[in-house]
Amino acid sequence: MTIGNDLRNAVRGRVLVSGEEGFEQARRPWNLAVEQPVMAVVEAEDADDVAALAGFAHLAGLTVAAQPSGHGATGDVEGVILLRTGRLDEVDVRPDQRVARVGAGVKWGEVLAAASPHGLTGLAGSSPAPSVVGYTLGGGLSWFGRKYGFAADSVRAFDVVDAEGVRSRVSADSDAELFWALRGGGGDYALVTAVEFDLYPAPHLYGGRVMWPVERAPEVLAAFREITAEAPEELTAWFDLLKFPAIPALPEFLRGLAAVTVDVTFLGEGGEAQALLRRLDKIDGAIMDTRGPLPVSELGSICAEPTDPGPSTFRGELLTSLDDAVAAALLSEPIDPLVSVQVRHLGGALARPAADGGACGHLDEPYLLGMVGSLAVPELAPALKERQDAIAGLLVSHTSGRKPYNYLGGGEKATAAFPGDVLARLRDVKRARDPRGVFRSNYPVLD
Repeated sequence: MTIGNDLRNAVRGRVLVSGEEGFEQARRPWNLAVEQPVMAVVEAEDADDVAALAGFAHLAGLTVAAQPSGHGATGDVEGVILLRTGRLDEVDVRPDQRVARVGAGVKWGEVLAAASPHGLTGLAGSSPAPSVVGYTLGGGLSWFGRKYGFAADSVRAFDVVDAEGVRSRVSADSDAELFWALRGGGGDYALVTAVEFDLYPAPHLYGGRVMWPVERAPEVLAAFREITAEAPEELTAWFDLLKFPAIPALPEFLRGLAAVTVDVTFLGEGGEAQALLRRLDKIDGAIMDTRGPLPVSELGSICAEPTDPGPSTFRGELLTSLDDAVAAALLSEPIDPLVSVQVRHLGGALARPAADGGACGHLDEPYLLGMVGSLAVPELAPALKERQDAIAGLLVSHTSGRKPYNYLGGGEKATAAFPGDVLARLRDVKRARDPRGVFRSNYPVLD
C-alpha cells in the first residue's frame, strides 16, 4: 500500500502525493523560490483530522510540518508530510471580553475585519496574508508592538495536538512549560489547531505612507531618526528605501521608481499624530501621502505588500543603533538589485521583559533591518545575496547577531533567534514533548 492510501485511510481531508494532479500546487510555499520536496500534502478537515495525522505519523515514524499559509518556509522538508490547515477557519471575536479565538487557517486580514467594527485590534504585522497561528508561534512583531509587546505574549490559550495525536488546551495554568515554548519558540512542540488571544482598543487609528523620490533619502532618514528618538509608544514609524520593478501590475508612476518612504501608525487621534510627524511635512517633493484616519481593517494597506505568493530572498538584522555611521552606510549606495531596504523602529514594550512572557523574550535592539529582493528573474540570486551581504557587512559593528524568529532567512538557524539559556530550555521542551521528531518547524530548535 502506498503512503497516499495509508494517509487516506487515516484522515478525512484531501491527500496529495507526488505525481497526482494538484500536488505541485499544494506543496508550494509562500516564497515560490523555495522548493519543498515533501512526500505528501494533507489538507486537514478539522482538528480531529490533525490529531489523526499526528497519531499516524507517530506510529509510522514519519514527520509532519504544518504550514497554514507557507510563510517562512525554508525547503528543509525532504520526506516530510506537509499539513495545510486552511479549513480550520473559525473566527470568533468577543468584543465584551476583548478576546478573539481563531483557527489555525485564519489569516490576519480576517481577524482585523472582524475586530475593526468593535474598535478593537489584534497585534497584526504589516501584511494581512500571514496566518495568525504561524505568525504568533514565531513571536509576532506588530505595528502595535511598541505599545503592547510581542503578539505571542497576548495569547491566552492554544488548542494543540501532541506528538501522539492527543488533543488538549494549553494555557499558563494547564501546561506552563509548553505554553511558554509556543509563545515565540516556533512550531516544534505541538500542532496548534486554534489560538485565543487578547484584543486591544483602537477606537482611533491614524496611519499611512509618505513617499518621496530617493534623492530625498538623506532628509527623510534624518527626520525618521528625529521622530523615533522621541516617539511615544502609540507611534510606530518605518523607513524604507524602495526600487519598484518596471512591471505592468504597478501604477505607471511607480514603475521603475527609486523612492524613499516613511510608513506610520498611531493609536490615537489624527491631530496628535500630525503634530508628532510634523518633521516629515517640512520635506518637499512628496510623491504620495496616504496618511489619515484608518480603519483597523485597512491596516495591511499601508505598506501595500503583495498578497499573493511570489519568489523572493530576504535577510534581517537587529540594529543596535541608528547613529550617523549607520545612516551613512544605509545611504552610501543604491539598493539595486534589491527592491526594499527597510528599518523598523522597535523599543517600547518590545524592549521590556513581559511578566510571565513567552520564549520570544524581549528585544534590547532599537531598530530592525530587513532587506528584500525579488527572484522573478532567478539569475539575479547571486547579485541579490551579494547586495544583502554588502549592506550587512557595512553595518556589522552595529548589529547584535540576534534575529527575531520570524525574521530568520534561508540557511539560518534557530540558534540566531534565542539567547543560549532560552534555546537550551526550548530544546528540553522539544525532547520531552516530541522525542521521536514527529513535528518539524521551519527552523527546528535541535538543528
